[in-house]
Amino acid sequence: MRATPGWYRDAKFGIIIHWGLYSIPAWAPLDDEVVRILEAELEGPDGDAASDPLARHSYAEWYQNSALLDGPTRQHHEATYGGQDYGDFRGAFAEAVRGWSAEPWADLFAASGARYVIPVTKHHDGFTLWPSATPNPNRAGWSVERDVIGELATAVRGRGLHLGLYYSGGPDWTFDHLPIRRLADIPHSIPDSPEFARYVDAHWRELIERYRPAILWNDIKYPPAAEPDRLIEDYYAAVPDGVVNDRFGTARPDVRTPEYARRADIDTEVWETVRAVGISFGWNRQETELISVPDLVLLLADVISKNGNLLLGVTPDDRGQIPRAQQELLYGIGRWLEVHGEAVYGTRPWTRAEGTTADGRPVRFTSRGNVVYGIVAGGAAAGTAPGLDLPPGAKVRPIGTDAFAVEGAGAS
Repeated sequence: MRATPGWYRDAKFGIIIHWGLYSIPAWAPLDDEVVRILEAELEGPDGDAASDPLARHSYAEWYQNSALLDGPTRQHHEATYGGQDYGDFRGAFAEAVRGWSAEPWADLFAASGARYVIPVTKHHDGFTLWPSATPNPNRAGWSVERDVIGELATAVRGRGLHLGLYYSGGPDWTFDHLPIRRLADIPHSIPDSPEFARYVDAHWRELIERYRPAILWNDIKYPPAAEPDRLIEDYYAAVPDGVVNDRFGTARPDVRTPEYARRADIDTEVWETVRAVGISFGWNRQETELISVPDLVLLLADVISKNGNLLLGVTPDDRGQIPRAQQELLYGIGRWLEVHGEAVYGTRPWTRAEGTTADGRPVRFTSRGNVVYGIVAGGAAAGTAPGLDLPPGAKVRPIGTDAFAVEGAGAS
């Protein structure tokens, strides 16, 4: 079985970016029911379409589908845009793309301490963020003219970050299956025509050849006729240290990618929890409550102590700018990682993931060689190692205010 490349396991923290036509209306209800279902790693309730939470979907990047269902997004769309078609947002998005620059994004992502960046190349609406040599056969002009992906690739790599690529290999609403009415029906909404299989395969192969991504981040399965195993084999030949996620539906992915999920203990398989800075992965104009820096630190510490990475969703606005509150969040986690990164980057799970201080604060453990690290909520007492029985001769040193290192083999 192929081992997950070490660079990815060392990286710990990545950024995923959803920016597309859905960033123009930028609206979804503030309902976390779908998130709670995903967090529990379920497919959805077994109920009728009228009661299904998909009609109240909190992901703004699903705007096109949500606006066709009898629910709050449809009501918002009719009140705001009348009978306007989703495709009519292309003009405003094209204007945003003309004014966009990859450089501020790349500067921010580097400052955040993220080690890899994954832009969405095509979401379920089928609109592509690179000028593909394989245009959409069903909707003319369903693409940007500017190579957004290529410019971002150059910018992030210029700052020493790895580039991965997201592509919706399953649902593509320009082919068929709209609207999807039930959450449980999403995995079954993949077009099954030979034409679609050839289209998806051509896109992924073009993305690999053109950008040499370090990560293939597919979403919601893959048409079987497109032969995902052959695609992945060819990708490994082109990018030997590349990483492939579990959403192709193949038997042996390099990493499993649940959304909003946590683990109770150390997972024997490499995994990556995927979550947005708020609820929605696409920008939602009415969403103002974001995860805080302290909570993001605790989440990162918990995930890496259990053999995972954290992929954080950033939501650029309708102008292609990352909102100020999100910038402050990313700068905040970056400042924390600049001080405490020794306990994060390049580590592996220790023999146990969790402990508590004498005053009840949670501790998360990582390790590297014969060094054990602890990350403590609310600050670690200098020179102590809460939650550890220290072996003779072990040396404890603080790392910033929120972590410590125990040097000496056999710490337990």
